Amino acid sequence: MKRVRCPKCDNYIQFDETKYAEGQSLVFVCDRCKKQFGIRIGKSKLNAATRREEKPDEEAGKNDFGNITVIENTFGFKQVFPLGEGDNVIGRRNRGTDVDIAIETNDPSMDRHHCILNVKRDKTGELVYTLRDNSSVTGTFLMNEILQPKERVRLEDGAVITLGATTLILHAAEVQSAQ
Repeated sequence: MKRVRCPKCDNYIQFDETKYAEGQSLVFVCDRCKKQFGIRIGKSKLNAATRREEKPDEEAGKNDFGNITVIENTFGFKQVFPLGEGDNVIGRRNRGTDVDIAIETNDPSMDRHHCILNVKRDKTGELVYTLRDNSSVTGTFLMNEILQPKERVRLEDGAVITLGATTLILHAAEVQSAQ
């Protein structure tokens, strides 16, 4: 089963994608607001919240700056987000909230601007990942240790970050070999 979100009210509509061929267009009518909208099966869409093209899991690890994986739980499904250079503001997706990584979740303990993951290159050209809390209500945890206000911590590949009841895993970019 796949879910599509109504562009007007954010209500989810489920449908069985196996009954349709790739490239086929479908039209839905939202039960909540009665908005009519269409989608095309099997075509990549631009994620409106992040303005980045979503990538399948196999391709996500090939990003120049790495990515984070949201672990599936009762509040949301598995998601993979590419990281960009500089500050990546991470938070709960909400209409009208502008964040770099908008996690689709029903987790009430995750803020809309929960934390900031910074990606930059050091003097040797290696990527450095740092994490800080963004004055969230429930705090940001790294490997089960809460970050103190204004504390910045360096992250390594495989770091486990917890925002409310949602867990993320950092996947650092692969080191490019010199040619």
